[in-house]
Amino acid sequence: MGYTCSASLKKTIFHICYNRFGQKVSICDYWNDPHHRERYIASSSFLALINAEQHHAAVQGWKENFLRIRKLVLIGGPDDDVITPWQSSQFGFYDGQENIMDMRKQDYYKEDGFGLKTLDARGGVELCQRSGVRHTDWHSNYSVFTGCIEPWLT
Repeated sequence: MGYTCSASLKKTIFHICYNRFGQKVSICDYWNDPHHRERYIASSSFLALINAEQHHAAVQGWKENFLRIRKLVLIGGPDDDVITPWQSSQFGFYDGQENIMDMRKQDYYKEDGFGLKTLDARGGVELCQRSGVRHTDWHSNYSVFTGCIEPWLT
């Protein structure tokens, strides 16, 4: 069974994560609260930077490096008991009402800040979904290897 945040934790964790101390805690630099987007963007010291949601001096270089990827295979599934929503393993995420929006509906995709849209447009993105795989089993699941990884090995 997957981990779920209690309602009170879900409503208050942004207070912990969106400050200098919180950004030193590993889960907090991945925390993207759909109800506090402005605070997430202003406070994030990792995720908002790599998603080019924060402007910074290295963004163009990071985009150029990202676009050196020939094939990006994004693997995820509904039984991952850590990644929430699991679609975020494929760049999907919640909107402000907690509806899951796929990768192509995300602002960072549409704005192409780090090159995801460009990579996708040239056929460089593959989405591979597998049910029945828990978070700690992705690396050792044979069907994940044969269906999601092996076809792209060169």
